[in-house]
Amino acid sequence: MRLRLGTFNVENLLTRHRFEAGGRTETAAAMSLFNFPRADERDAVERSLAVALEDDKRQMTALALAEANADLWMLQEVDSLASLQAFFANYVHRIADHRYGHFTLIDGNDRRSIDIGFAARRDLLAPSQVSVHSYRELSFAEAGAFSPAGAAFGIRPGDRVFARDCLVIALDFGDRELTLFGCHFKSMNNGRDDGRQATLPIRRAEALAVRRLVQERFGAGWRQANWAILGDLNGYRIGLGPLAEPVDEGDSGLEPLLDDFAVDPMTSLPEHERWTHFRRYWSDAQQKLLESHMPLDHILLSPALAAANPKPAIQLIRRGLPYRVPLDPREADRSMGKLALTNDRYPRVGWDRPKASDHCPLTIELTIPKAQGRS
Repeated sequence: MRLRLGTFNVENLLTRHRFEAGGRTETAAAMSLFNFPRADERDAVERSLAVALEDDKRQMTALALAEANADLWMLQEVDSLASLQAFFANYVHRIADHRYGHFTLIDGNDRRSIDIGFAARRDLLAPSQVSVHSYRELSFAEAGAFSPAGAAFGIRPGDRVFARDCLVIALDFGDRELTLFGCHFKSMNNGRDDGRQATLPIRRAEALAVRRLVQERFGAGWRQANWAILGDLNGYRIGLGPLAEPVDEGDSGLEPLLDDFAVDPMTSLPEHERWTHFRRYWSDAQQKLLESHMPLDHILLSPALAAANPKPAIQLIRRGLPYRVPLDPREADRSMGKLALTNDRYPRVGWDRPKASDHCPLTIELTIPKAQGRS
């Protein structure tokens, strides 16, 4: 049995036009050009603009999903189950080859209410073959992930360990099973140069918690079970600098998932292909602009799945990224003129927006081995 698994941070798939009152939105730049004497008039115009921008963006998000053509999706930054269902019904299903169902989303811990969603091909499974469990309420102490480093960050043992959730989807195909651990770990961007190190204790705790959940679920047979950890893990050790030069940025927090545990199939790709997100930012410490191509999104395989798939087909869909993103990290010329002429994009993609997302979808095609003892 072969399946294509996918993960995609769809960047704020919302049913509201701003996270909170006064919060900055993608409408902020255009709205700054106009003066509205009445607050209600301004709000009405902003809502209309937000709808128009979102329509453009979600057409491109749907194109990326359709091109990736996965059987199973784990999606990050989804506002609600209603928005997930509406997006697939009114965008994805208008262009994709598959019809999706089995939609799942459980409200997690993110203060902005951006959660993890799941979707699968309708014809792949019956509802009775899908079981769901959320670990949003798991604490640092319960996960065995409380540490002095976390305490220094202000974490208490009873605090919830997952920044969003770990959404576990168990799929029973009769003669074989597959369990997905959907994650969206703590972001590295705290607005400072030291964001990576400042948030590392939280990501390490989340990784420890997921490892423990896997081992508790499968017991001594965790190596022989079919499972995958997928999502925006917001961590990596090796990034890509200028000319795709590998840059070792030290501990990522993901070590508990990678050290004698799961297998990262992305390491089979050429180094310049190992990225899902691009960041260009001003460094106060170095007083210059820095650029990095980063592998923030991951699909990590159990030892059994990795052994059954020594050379899996991995796909990264980058046509929905904005023109400001250099698609080939090896290219020395990153001038505006050069980037603007890089035409491998969906129609109407802009310099910064509209775009499908600030991440690109990652898919992997796998053979799912039969469970031991089943025929």
